[in-house]
Amino acid sequence: MRLIRLLILGIVLIALPVLAQEVTPTPDSGGVNYGGLITGQINNQTPRAVFFFDGLRGEVISLKLRATSGDLDPVLKVIDVNGDVVINRDDSNGSRDVVVGALNLPRSSRYYVIIGRFGYGLGSTSGDFELDIQRIGVSSASGSALRVGDSVINRVDDLNPALFYSFRAEAGEILDIRMIRDSGDLDPYLQVVDSSSFLIADNDDVPGSGLNAEINSLVIDRSDTYIIIATRYGQAAGTSSGRFVLSLDRADGSGRGNSPQTAIPLAFGAVVEDEISSSNPIKYLRFEAQADDIIGLRMTRTSNTLDAFLAITDADLNELATVDDALGSQNAVIDDFRVPADGVYYVIATRSGRENGTTTGRFRLEYQALGNAFDGVPAEAQRIAYGTTVTGRIDDITPQALFAFYGTEGDAITVSLNRGDGDLDPVVSILSGDLIELTRDDDSGGGQNSRIARYVVPRSGLYYIRAARYDGVDGNRNTQGSFVLVLARTPA
Repeated sequence: MRLIRLLILGIVLIALPVLAQEVTPTPDSGGVNYGGLITGQINNQTPRAVFFFDGLRGEVISLKLRATSGDLDPVLKVIDVNGDVVINRDDSNGSRDVVVGALNLPRSSRYYVIIGRFGYGLGSTSGDFELDIQRIGVSSASGSALRVGDSVINRVDDLNPALFYSFRAEAGEILDIRMIRDSGDLDPYLQVVDSSSFLIADNDDVPGSGLNAEINSLVIDRSDTYIIIATRYGQAAGTSSGRFVLSLDRADGSGRGNSPQTAIPLAFGAVVEDEISSSNPIKYLRFEAQADDIIGLRMTRTSNTLDAFLAITDADLNELATVDDALGSQNAVIDDFRVPADGVYYVIATRSGRENGTTTGRFRLEYQALGNAFDGVPAEAQRIAYGTTVTGRIDDITPQALFAFYGTEGDAITVSLNRGDGDLDPVVSILSGDLIELTRDDDSGGGQNSRIARYVVPRSGLYYIRAARYDGVDGNRNTQGSFVLVLARTPA
């Protein structure tokens, strides 16, 4: 295990990108990508041109440098960030063109391509050129660095019981890694470790696939360089051997925020900027909250034609609140959403029509914490919700009881306060959040019971119910006894 750990750490150090040190590009240099055609000119004023690309250990690339005008006799040199020459070429196959058919990059690094003319500053030829850099593939040798979409073929046996391949992944990516037996009796076994050599995933056999190993839908939580260990059951102590095909692919929903698995975490006060596009019409975000927390969300279009649409769901993606247009705009706002229970919730930021919509553009999402619905509630006030039935007692020691609930604007509610025993003459009131009485009833429930029917909540917020008794007057004794209180939302 110590040997494997040292090997892993060594490969990680090799695979990590190296920053440019003393090699300084000329003012006309620039970064290039594989597959791009680069053009330029070499003359007395510009006897050379420098371009750079970021390559990975084990990548196999081709370079073709061709003069397209004048009498230019081009030369090509590739160096790494330390100034070490990787290749130095002049003419190829009797032509002045320079062709490098297959260059195996020795390490993960930034490489500089220097294009000049024979003699450089002392030379006399000039003309236009074009340079074509292509990625042919990647070496199957252990220690190679893979890109998503790569496949390599190699062999596990007693001499090489474990092979190592690195890859760079960004937070939010979802990857599929497969190790398929191609020959022999190999029983493949896969492991993935991070740059600190901590195991993050492994697999031996996938049901229904024979002895093949697969790590599917691996969610990358942290941008890092990772190592794939392609080995066999029992690893060094195993007995099977044979050839395998190892592949690294991007899974459906890959990308930060493109699926619930890669939802963007939200902290109170967070502002997230992202984009809704035809290929990614939905963005997922995630927050944790406590029961009765009040939150606000605002999704504002910042470019193009986006018609914003917002939804809040529970952990099972059941939608709890949705909004399309707010205040006559194409922005979306959810104000005063009350969290129903402790847990994880998702925000779906999308467009009108969702997958079937047509608008696109960038947006800004603001997430605000507006406190808890029961902040400041007196300690003696019991919290209740719609559909609650509670019991209690009114007497000379406890002449009233207070209950707090959160009301939603427009809800029609009914409050019943019925006597249980004794001679209690109940009186019920609904109070505002600052304990101002809004309405009350004494005997509408029949038999001295009280009932407030279909009270319409004027605005979302904190409210109280006060359970009390009719005060004794003119020398009459105050009543007392048990009660049953019911708070219900009345169907529309």
